[in-house]
Amino acid sequence: MNSNFVRPVVIDEPLAWDKSTTITSKTDAFGTIDYVNEGFVEVSGYQDNELVGQPHNIIRHPDMPKIIFKVLWDNLKKGTNFKAIVKNLSKSGKYYWVFATFRVVLKENGTIDYVYSTRKSVDDLVINTYISPLYAILLEAEKKEGIEASEQVLNDFLNAKNQTYLEFIENILS
Repeated sequence: MNSNFVRPVVIDEPLAWDKSTTITSKTDAFGTIDYVNEGFVEVSGYQDNELVGQPHNIIRHPDMPKIIFKVLWDNLKKGTNFKAIVKNLSKSGKYYWVFATFRVVLKENGTIDYVYSTRKSVDDLVINTYISPLYAILLEAEKKEGIEASEQVLNDFLNAKNQTYLEFIENILS
């Protein structure tokens, strides 16, 4: 991470942003940002030169359970595209929720060339009814017993629904 980067102070307020904005980025196989569109710049509050070359997790909100990103990267490393609902942290310290679609592009040898991600806003009802309660439980398990405990809680939750994380996300958005 850039030595000049200072993580913003978290303000527990939603960011006011144009919910019709599409946010896009491209990262390398390690999650380092190669490209962001104007929508990403507008919503995150960072300039593109502050973002390019940085790890994508510079916008990760501390309320996000690490297990969601583990599941994301486990899928991407297998060449499987992924969808997730993510709480991000803007430069101002305010948060914004997005529905993110990750498309992995592989090299001829099967390794990741880059990951292209598109994000859109998520309805507050979906966040408040499904995602915030689940992520709070996952984060609590993670804080008490580590990511393995959080993974077990997520697996138990999904097994009870007989769904994968992707199926759960697609069902709550439909």
